[in-house]
Amino acid sequence: MPSERREVTLRFLAEPADVNFGGKVHGGILMKWIDQAGYACASGWSGSYCVTAYVGGIAFEQPVAIGHLVEVRARIALTGRTSMHIAVDVFSRGLRETQWVRTTHCLIVFVAMDEAGRPQPVPAWTPESDADRLLAAYAGDMKAHSAQLEALRASWLAPMDGGR
Repeated sequence: MPSERREVTLRFLAEPADVNFGGKVHGGILMKWIDQAGYACASGWSGSYCVTAYVGGIAFEQPVAIGHLVEVRARIALTGRTSMHIAVDVFSRGLRETQWVRTTHCLIVFVAMDEAGRPQPVPAWTPESDADRLLAAYAGDMKAHSAQLEALRASWLAPMDGGR
């Protein structure tokens, strides 16, 4: 049974094992946490196993310091027939601080899968507030841009695919 919850928040502690060569949290670690929060949101909404189909517009706005508390907030932005666009924002703060700082933002598309591994329909989400409508419009714009980028990618890769 699908959950009516459209938001999920996960928290992590940035540990020394998460460090990159610059002494901050490695971008790959942040991407893993983003995918986990997005998956929790998508599977909770759809009530099924989901796969990541696309990650776009990821922006690392601020570094995350080791020892900081990291909060990854994922929410449904737009639904299709079998897909869900999830907006994900990452915030961090020192353990003795109260102010969260946004460090990363992206949009992820998940597809719900049935028991046979085929895409299955998801419950529709309807924006309820002006902020929801703005987020849905943003997700729709990103969807259009990603289609354009996919066409460019396909034309760029086509000559290389023939040489395999």
